[in-house]
Amino acid sequence: MTSWRRFTWLPLLAICACRSAQDYRKEADETGAVYLSAAQQQAVGRTEEITIETAADTLRRRLMLDQNLLANDPASFGIRDLPTNRYWNASERLLPGGEDPSLKVWKGGTNVLEIGLVDAVRIAAFNSMDYKSRKESLYQAALSMDLADNEFRTIFASTLSSNMQIYRDTKEKDAVSNHAISHNEQATLGFNRKFRNGIRLTGSIMANLAGMLTGNRRTAWGSSADLSVSVPLLRGSGTLVNTEALTQAERSFIYTVRDFEQYKRSFICQIESAYLSLVLAKRQRQNQDEAFRRVLRSTRRSYRMAQASRMSQADFEQAHQSELSSKASWIAACQSYESTKDSFKMTLGLPPDARIEPRESDLLELEKYVSRYAQLEIEPYRDDGKKSETKLEPPDSVDDGDLKRRTDIALAIAFSNRLDFISCRDRLEDAQRHLLIAEDALRAEVTLGAAASGFADTVGPQSRRNGIEHGKLHPRDWTLTPVLTVDLPVERRSERNAYRSALIAVEAAVRAYQAEEDSLKNTVRGDMRSMSRTKDDLQIQFVAMNLAERRVRNQEILLQAGRADMTVMLEAQDSLVSAKNSLYGAMISYKNQELALQRDLGLLDVSVGGTWKEADLVALGVLEDPERIKK
Repeated sequence: MTSWRRFTWLPLLAICACRSAQDYRKEADETGAVYLSAAQQQAVGRTEEITIETAADTLRRRLMLDQNLLANDPASFGIRDLPTNRYWNASERLLPGGEDPSLKVWKGGTNVLEIGLVDAVRIAAFNSMDYKSRKESLYQAALSMDLADNEFRTIFASTLSSNMQIYRDTKEKDAVSNHAISHNEQATLGFNRKFRNGIRLTGSIMANLAGMLTGNRRTAWGSSADLSVSVPLLRGSGTLVNTEALTQAERSFIYTVRDFEQYKRSFICQIESAYLSLVLAKRQRQNQDEAFRRVLRSTRRSYRMAQASRMSQADFEQAHQSELSSKASWIAACQSYESTKDSFKMTLGLPPDARIEPRESDLLELEKYVSRYAQLEIEPYRDDGKKSETKLEPPDSVDDGDLKRRTDIALAIAFSNRLDFISCRDRLEDAQRHLLIAEDALRAEVTLGAAASGFADTVGPQSRRNGIEHGKLHPRDWTLTPVLTVDLPVERRSERNAYRSALIAVEAAVRAYQAEEDSLKNTVRGDMRSMSRTKDDLQIQFVAMNLAERRVRNQEILLQAGRADMTVMLEAQDSLVSAKNSLYGAMISYKNQELALQRDLGLLDVSVGGTWKEADLVALGVLEDPERIKK
């Protein structure tokens, strides 16, 4: 019967297989972080950690629990709330907790969560579904880069095998049974290494492992080894050709990092636009609320004046009709605000039934910011009485004057800082490199190789006392076989077509670069026009609102004196509401457009955690100095 000592190699196998899934996970995270940091440093000149795991406690989870929001399944709260079953056990997977910084804005309880613009961006950075998916895609790209880099590492492979055969031969006459047992245990260790110049080296060694590990002198083992090398001389030789897959993988990973950086800038603009839209909707509701209260006061005064015969019944009915219309507008504004708020919460990655409100101070800060471009004083209207042809001065053009100068500065900044535009230029270089590789494939293939193998065997289990030694490899036992492979370029149809396609790809890459350059120019020129328009619109709306307020005050004085025209008064009240909404809409448009310009110029410095820093466009010469405008 075979001794248990023959299987003493099993502990070695157990040691090799003792690594847990968490160990592999940790190794993957560390490897991905190394590649990601290197790519970030090359692409944007700085590094930052990308965390893809959901925090142990998130703002979404806390709001659902504290505000008693409806949840259909434990998955509504998060991955750590999934119940344990035969497929899932969160404790066994040791999900890292981390921390959700957006929780700092939540004080707990069932109160309404009040947030500002900075809070909104930070919340979205840790709760937005799309933002999380983008980070996961970036992390998976880092792991793919690791696989591409593995091609030029020394790859080891090892196998352990043990087999036993039992033979039984029974003679029918005397019923004597003969038993024979054959046992074989082998270990194989091999390696494979490809060098960047195309040389490939492979080797392996095999030995009977049982005798080595047990030290059983009654057991002898044999061994064998082989080693081979191949060296390409023409086609397929050189670093450029052999590292193409790795080079393209590295560059594609750089493009992915740049795309993520540009996405972060667009993400900031998206969240800011959604937040300011919510602030605008709230302000429009407040404006409509003020208008409705004003109409109510006017209607009640009209009713009393009609009862005192100081106003006609028709004027009162007109005022009453205006009250009903104002009430309908007020209800619509309230519903619009609630709908905008639900959409905004989903943009942040929060439940639509969570109770949140935008911070009032942000609107005040916005008013203070845009007032730099407002002409607050109303100049009196003048008419000299002379008949003359009306002349219109067109607004500033991006093709002439000071606006053109500032547009040229903006374009130069965009060409240097837009990461997606830089990637488009690099893809043209990729196409040129692919063409060189396609040319290499047209050449003859000449590969010089050599293989060496050695084998030492024994006759089986014997005793050293009988003179049988273990099998040993000696230089005289090795066999060397040189190999020369020549593949003349007789049939290169597919390579010919690939070469022609590579030429076409270079042409296409040039056109793609031209299209990207034209698109960037068109975007920046449009941004500069929009900035000029929104600046002028701000000035116009400030003046229009002041005029509307003056009209309403005058009509209210006339109404108190019993000399107001109801039609004119109601029209003035409607104009005031429209002027206020237009003014705040112009404020929001200006701020959105200014941030969009920074995004399109590639100037926004955005962190993965949702913080950002804007550039001074006035100092860069892209925007006018507001102090000079007011003067």
